[in-house]
Amino acid sequence: MAGRGRPEYQAPPEIFYNDDEARKYTSNSRIMGIQVELAERALELLSLPEGNPCYLLDLGCGSGLSGETITNAGHFWVGMDISSSMLDVAREREVDGDLILSDLGEGLPFRPGSFDGAISISALQWLCNADKKEHIPSKRLFAFFSSLYACLSRGSKAVFQFYPENSAQVELITQQSMRAGFTGGLVVDYPNSARAKKMYLVLFTGGVNPTLPKGLDGAGEKPVSNRSGHGDSRPSKPQKNTREWILAKKDRRRRQGRDVRPDTKYTGRHRQGHF
Repeated sequence: MAGRGRPEYQAPPEIFYNDDEARKYTSNSRIMGIQVELAERALELLSLPEGNPCYLLDLGCGSGLSGETITNAGHFWVGMDISSSMLDVAREREVDGDLILSDLGEGLPFRPGSFDGAISISALQWLCNADKKEHIPSKRLFAFFSSLYACLSRGSKAVFQFYPENSAQVELITQQSMRAGFTGGLVVDYPNSARAKKMYLVLFTGGVNPTLPKGLDGAGEKPVSNRSGHGDSRPSKPQKNTREWILAKKDRRRRQGRDVRPDTKYTGRHRQGHF
């Protein structure tokens, strides 16, 4: 996608992602697969401690596809999005995260040090637009990054997968993030592939000599996106409300430290008269 064909140039996000577009977005198996893979890569770059459930922010969470990836990894999350239609779909899908309708460019409303990290998939470039007369992208980006820096615990990270239009956008975004106090930089996966190339902004809130992760170069690796929609070797997810789905959900909640009823031979079995 280039130039004015990009979604962020067709309409503001709260208008572009209306009811029809939100449902279409979340029923497209190709888009869903790409979003999940991007979120998995973002979590990998976040480098969270194993076996320790964390409290994360999902910025521009949409219909909860990336949030489900956070849940599947055993973590808790809060999702923020400017599209009420997208959040309505997320609620219908019964995602586990808390959902907040919010314009990221106005800053984040959380207490200092509330979160252990943050991810964002395909959302950051929207803040570079001036959709209203009072919108100044540099000020909106600074308000966003400075409030994000405040609500993250020291030593944590934030990872943004985004689609910049040009190098000027990249410079604007990185400049405002560093001005807000972050350190870090860009990680580019598959830089020599026009289709598989993905850009991540990895930001640190401090720590002892934080090291920027290396991008994937494609040598023996599977690209993040398979835009043809074919050849996906990931295991299929169990159908909702089946025994397998219920057992998987209970297992995730156990890993999060929640109280869960023991599994029995009756788990997931539909009783007569109950639907």
